[in-house]
Amino acid sequence: MTPRPASGRAAAADRLARADRSRTFPPLPARPGARGLFAESWWGSAWLDALETTALDSARLARGRTYARDGHVDTINVTPGRIVATVRGSRPRPYSAEIRLRTLTGQEWDGLLDSIAADPGRLTALLAKKLPQVLAEGEVRLLPGPGDLVPRCSCPDHGRPCKHAAALCFQVARLLDADPFVLLLMRGRGERELLDELSRRNTAHTARETHAHTHAPASARPPRHRRGPEAGGETRAAGSAPSAPATPGVDPGEPEAPGAPPVGGVMAKAVLADRPRPPLPPPLPAPARPGRPPALPDGDALPFDPAALEFLAADAAARAHACVSATASPGHGGGRPPVHSPFPALPPWEDAIRLAATAHPTAGLTSATRALYRDLAAATGRTTTDVARSVAAWRQGGPEGLALLNTPWDPPAGDFDRARSALLAADLPALRPRHNHLTDADRGIQLRFGHDNRWYPYESEPGTEDWWPTGPADPDPVGALSALLAR
Repeated sequence: MTPRPASGRAAAADRLARADRSRTFPPLPARPGARGLFAESWWGSAWLDALETTALDSARLARGRTYARDGHVDTINVTPGRIVATVRGSRPRPYSAEIRLRTLTGQEWDGLLDSIAADPGRLTALLAKKLPQVLAEGEVRLLPGPGDLVPRCSCPDHGRPCKHAAALCFQVARLLDADPFVLLLMRGRGERELLDELSRRNTAHTARETHAHTHAPASARPPRHRRGPEAGGETRAAGSAPSAPATPGVDPGEPEAPGAPPVGGVMAKAVLADRPRPPLPPPLPAPARPGRPPALPDGDALPFDPAALEFLAADAAARAHACVSATASPGHGGGRPPVHSPFPALPPWEDAIRLAATAHPTAGLTSATRALYRDLAAATGRTTTDVARSVAAWRQGGPEGLALLNTPWDPPAGDFDRARSALLAADLPALRPRHNHLTDADRGIQLRFGHDNRWYPYESEPGTEDWWPTGPADPDPVGALSALLAR
């Protein structure tokens, strides 16, 4: 039989469960002047004890502590049984460090959850981000012991652990200080998942106790005494009162005291009613410049190129920064006026050139830019020379500069015609007009007039007609040609 597909609700619950079992932490701030114990909690110190008791080289541990203190550990990802982070060492590209830890079995989780549900104080401590020692050191050990932490790293050092994996362990101790649920996630369960399961177990435990008390014989129930409201000090046993309907807040079999106030409550309608809420705080100002994504380590058999991912991440950060910076402040009515995107939709070829030009803003060709141009040429069916020339045109004038590279046009009478007179009046070489170009082929110089009324300088080897964008665009043809001749 073909299995029935999961319902939408079940699929959503599965996605939430998977998301709950993965937590990503941004790089922790450096502590350059810190000395003494690295962890502040007893469970964080116990985590480091497990590392230090099995380390084969104390010098590597000391170096790892320094790396962690100086902020060399980048973003940390925690999943069941695995902790991964990139650690910056002495080389340009960081290393990928990893710590593995055994997850608990289903039977071990049952025992651990039962022990938490049986003592409300343990759950209260966990919710307060504290790890009860009796829980961590019970029958199911949460904290790792000697040899439980298995370090791995992409660096050539075969130490166990190397300084990069040791630095990761030291930073994880700081995460544990702030939230012991990180330790429970390492052992196999996410925070939301654990709290939901504990809620179910507490409900079942309360129901069992209530059922056992309600159906117990009257003779087996301990006598409950209440002080009568009329006489001072007169008492009566709860079992001597006639049975009555159960009243909330009163034990079964116990009479309700005459004149007792009714049990308080809140109507659902009142709880769900709309209430005035304070206004949201103003948005934070945009940073002065976009951030740079962290460098990714090299990896074998990855389905993507780490350099390409860094390239796209940097572009996404620049686009987001431009959009935030272009957003206007709220108007008097509290709304925001419509803002046009600073990044209009572009054809694939133009967008590829934009990416190449903005990701590597320098004009020089390096091994990285050559490799990038080769990849773009192969992906777009162009030559590397086409890519390099187009990148230079984009750097010169953006979309307009790229359009002028291959598409001449006939400007109307006006600025274009007056430019030749202005050049002659400035005692500059006479240029021959054709379409929107002013050219001196013998000198290898050319000006192209754009739709934005700016002049774009080009140069070529004399007599080759191999024109390349050179220098920035200028609204004044005299300034554009003077800069071109001064090169």
